[in-house]
Amino acid sequence: MTAPKIFGHLFLSIGAMKAGTTWLYSVLARHPELHFAMEKEIHYFHHRYMDPGQLSEQRRLCEARDRYILRFDPKNANIDAIQQNLRWVASYLDRPVDDYWYRNLFQMRKFQTFACDFSNLNAHLPATAWPAISSKCDSLRVLFTMRDPVKRLWSHTKFHLQVTGEMDKLDTWGPDEFHAFIRQPHIWQNAEYGAVLRRLRQGLAPEQYRAMFYETLHSDQRAGLRDIETFLGIAPFKYPQNLLERRPTQSARREMPVFFPNLIAKDVTRIRDEIMAEGYEVPGAWDQHD
Repeated sequence: MTAPKIFGHLFLSIGAMKAGTTWLYSVLARHPELHFAMEKEIHYFHHRYMDPGQLSEQRRLCEARDRYILRFDPKNANIDAIQQNLRWVASYLDRPVDDYWYRNLFQMRKFQTFACDFSNLNAHLPATAWPAISSKCDSLRVLFTMRDPVKRLWSHTKFHLQVTGEMDKLDTWGPDEFHAFIRQPHIWQNAEYGAVLRRLRQGLAPEQYRAMFYETLHSDQRAGLRDIETFLGIAPFKYPQNLLERRPTQSARREMPVFFPNLIAKDVTRIRDEIMAEGYEVPGAWDQHD
């Protein structure tokens, strides 16, 4: 009998950023066959194949201090939950950061089929990384979600400025300032859907990856979720309706400036053509930017 590979059954959702991945995470976390570690975005493969500083000791210490080492009231705390939290922190701060480190982040997985990691940075992995990851999995499934490039970039811009405390710029910037901002690599590369699709095609077998559109998913959420379950080969699950209606990490409500779509009009045409060249039909909603 063949021994299980180090990553076992692994499900990676790789973005795009601000294209519904946090909503998917919050919903799919209810499925009994899917196991999520405490961190939605671990970024291990980005660390391994692109940026060795991504999971430096200093960064992990800051994350542990700010997000995982929680204060609690001993009178009301659940001892099992606190123990689980501390186990996660111990594994997260372990050394070295290698394949075994990553596997051990899912150590509390029991009978679930897939370990799940929703790291958006994995969308930027080179094509050569995907066969290497796949070779260490009994089953690898990769999901990439796309959203209207204009609306995604506007949402990303609002979210970034909200997080950095610079919301006032939404009211004072003109076309030049917005254009300079969205062209920064850490913002713009999330819009290059065609490049992501090409790298997935070059690095994975067709049954290993799936691309979906945000607009299609939310036009019929239950059908979209069933499509993902079929892709993973797991049983259908009845998700609570109130969970489907939630919108986690929704960026601030601000009207898009009328000039914003024109800043990237030529790129949107190119990106659409690249997506269609990969065999996908772009939603008609992408033509509407009211």
